[in-house]
Amino acid sequence: MKVIILGGAGFIGSHLADFLLKKKYKITVIDNLSTGRINNIKHIKKKIKFIRADISKIGEWQSEFKNSTYVFHLAALADIVPSIDKPEKYFHSNVTGTLNVLQACRKFKIKKLLYAASSSCYGIPKNYPTKETEKINPKFPYAVTKYLGEQVIIYWSKIFKVSFISLRLFNVYGPRSRTSGTYGAMFGTFLAQKLAKKPFTVVGDGNQSRDFTYVSDVVKAFVLAAKSKLFNKIYNVGSNKMVKINKIISYLGGEHIKIPKRPGEPDITYADISLIKKELKWKPEVDIKEGIKIILKNITYWKKAPVWSAKSIKKATKNWFKYLKK
Repeated sequence: MKVIILGGAGFIGSHLADFLLKKKYKITVIDNLSTGRINNIKHIKKKIKFIRADISKIGEWQSEFKNSTYVFHLAALADIVPSIDKPEKYFHSNVTGTLNVLQACRKFKIKKLLYAASSSCYGIPKNYPTKETEKINPKFPYAVTKYLGEQVIIYWSKIFKVSFISLRLFNVYGPRSRTSGTYGAMFGTFLAQKLAKKPFTVVGDGNQSRDFTYVSDVVKAFVLAAKSKLFNKIYNVGSNKMVKINKIISYLGGEHIKIPKRPGEPDITYADISLIKKELKWKPEVDIKEGIKIILKNITYWKKAPVWSAKSIKKATKNWFKYLKK
């Protein structure tokens, strides 16, 4: 069975490629390597087809959809501050790119599109744990573009019969987590700092709580969604637990320093996963202690990662405040 993984050289996409390869799927990875890394798939590159392409531009990459069963759409620009600085770039990548993907799905009659949506669409929710029916209130251009991508998919499914399942992901972590930019994923940034023997940069007082979801659990959610008979559904994917950032620091072990809290970020993320548990029979299996043990065993992955100091992060934070004051 042939499948397409858009963003397959990225953090989650490369783990998905590993999993599907073991299940004997024929895999084509399409990635422009803007945030993905070829090293993430170096160990399987001879066993898959890799195409370097930008999905925000119509091109030959779309012909790869022919005779494919599933398309896993994990290609996107992430991070909040860069999306504030360059919103047009994020729109082209996350919205126009998704439109181009849909056109190819429609043309080649893909069985199902699996979309990596973001829990950032909820902004700062009023209700915890947060259900899929929570009011949508994105706070920054990144969150807006990810949600717009989901909306385009929903309407294309109604008009052009493109089947989909959208998974709203909560705080995914694990080996290969990116460290790009001063707002790279928290675990990636912390691990690069740990290897460099630098203090962890903790936003605010560190009492914020997050719903951390291990990457292998996320991969299984995508695969279950693809193979299920359900379609045109939206599900939260989280651990159904909250962990304080200070607790994460204690598990990782090391000194930390505090940096200014960033307005617009929620103090809590906490997914209600009752719907996906009921309909897809999915549940998280890796708890936070076990997940951290695994990534510490793989910590050498972050040896060459950029290390962001408190000074550089504070400097970037100024852009955040400037945006909110407009």
